[in-house]
Amino acid sequence: MTAGVAIDPRRFRTAMGRFATGVTVITTRTADGHVHGMTANGFLSVSLDPPLILVSLGACTMARHLEAGDRYAVTVLSAEQEEVSRHFGGRPSLSVEFASEGGFDFVPGGLAFIGCRIVDRHPAGDHTLFLGEVEHLAYRDGAPLLFYTGSYRTLHAGLTEDVFFY
Repeated sequence: MTAGVAIDPRRFRTAMGRFATGVTVITTRTADGHVHGMTANGFLSVSLDPPLILVSLGACTMARHLEAGDRYAVTVLSAEQEEVSRHFGGRPSLSVEFASEGGFDFVPGGLAFIGCRIVDRHPAGDHTLFLGEVEHLAYRDGAPLLFYTGSYRTLHAGLTEDVFFY
């Protein structure tokens, strides 16, 4: 890499916060058989053929479990699941009964349920990218939970004005 302008990490985080993201809960079975979950918005689709997704995790308990394991599940949260996100984001307040399907554990009430086998891991700065090949997929319609500028948001229904960019 070439030397560039030093970017202040706080300003970088603030700028990246201008990108609205969906909110997910990543889950995996630990070596002792328990389900571990965490809220994450570092998630994206990589490929349609084969179907691949990735999650980006910093130094955390989930990353350690995924380094040792070979599977993870992603639940895309609905607009009604802000408390679920906070629970798995480090503010425990709920008792969650996971729904197990296809050998994966999901948070009930989500909009999409994606189960993956880890096919690659890539160190990337202070994070690791966990590339997963999709082995289970289910979804339903509904409004998503979003995260923007450090706050939870939802989509506004019934937009009546078309917006065109030229």
